[in-house]
Amino acid sequence: MTEAHVPRESAAFALWREAQDTRNRSPLGGAYYLLAWFLTWVFSNEPDALIVSGLIGLVTFALLLALRVLHRLPAQQNDATLRRWLNFHWGLILLTALSWGLAHAFVHKQPLFSDSAIIATLSTIAFSTALAFNFAMRKRPAILALLLLYLPGLLSLAMDWQEQHAILITLSFYLSYLLLALSRSHREYHNTLALERQLLEQQKKLEQLSRTDSLTQLGNRYQFNNLFPAMVANAQRQHQPLSLVLLDIDYFKRINDQYGHICGDHCLSAFAERMRQNFRRDSDALLRLGGEEFGILMPNTRLEEARQMAERFRQELEREGFSVPGTSLPLTASLGVGCFDTQLDGTAEAFFKRVDDALYQAKNAGRNRIELA
Repeated sequence: MTEAHVPRESAAFALWREAQDTRNRSPLGGAYYLLAWFLTWVFSNEPDALIVSGLIGLVTFALLLALRVLHRLPAQQNDATLRRWLNFHWGLILLTALSWGLAHAFVHKQPLFSDSAIIATLSTIAFSTALAFNFAMRKRPAILALLLLYLPGLLSLAMDWQEQHAILITLSFYLSYLLLALSRSHREYHNTLALERQLLEQQKKLEQLSRTDSLTQLGNRYQFNNLFPAMVANAQRQHQPLSLVLLDIDYFKRINDQYGHICGDHCLSAFAERMRQNFRRDSDALLRLGGEEFGILMPNTRLEEARQMAERFRQELEREGFSVPGTSLPLTASLGVGCFDTQLDGTAEAFFKRVDDALYQAKNAGRNRIELA
């Protein structure tokens, strides 16, 4: 999965990360269970006499390995599909642990495995160590897997206390160590995950800042340059209307020159707030394109509807003006309104130019008016 497909929401990212880590760490372990059983059988006292149990073990661990390898992550990755995948894959991990625990117990009960019993015991130690440090994402299933690896063998050793008590006590102590190590690995994994989630949140904030005009909190020109071509392409593909409204505050330079740039900034902020109050649809994208020029992208909106909404905004702006301490200033805007037309607009740039020309026609015709592209 490419970086573009990494979930941006914190909770979704945590689940996605767990699934990725589980998938990446699982197949190799499955292969070593198969190899360990093969060595345990081959180096037993009489491999030929154990051919049935040997083949049963090989088939069992080969099948479990195949299931791990073939159990790929879902193509459509969302919370529901990833949770189902993780639950099933942990079922495979637990089944593998139980199978090896039973195999370890069987080896210690079968005299013909006496020469290779140490291989099974060392393999149990290796598998449990790898599990404690590599599968600490979920603490309870990992603890259960450790117990399934150890308890059958420990019970088998306990039944032959006189001969096996040293190995039994040593394995019991090591199991207690692994349980403590698992708890520590679990904390470290989730601490690392928490840092990754914090970095993800900071990245989202930085991306938002890079796309947001700091003064008006509207989208900025960078966002417009990314959003506009995509929305035009979508309108072409879906055969749906896309309207664009370009707005320019009339005589804004006079406000800056007469009342100062601080007052001018307040005017821009107030203008943006008026836009938010009038263009409230979630689908509309409100942007500051630079200076006193603004834009509104209105998907699935026909020209007449866009004109009506723009005209209501113009009239309200003219009626209410802009308040500064001690007085109220007239505030008007010139607007160009257009709807994407495949016959007139070969590209997104051509569409923008057509609406931008309408805006300048409104300014040249006396300002405080709308011109249709």
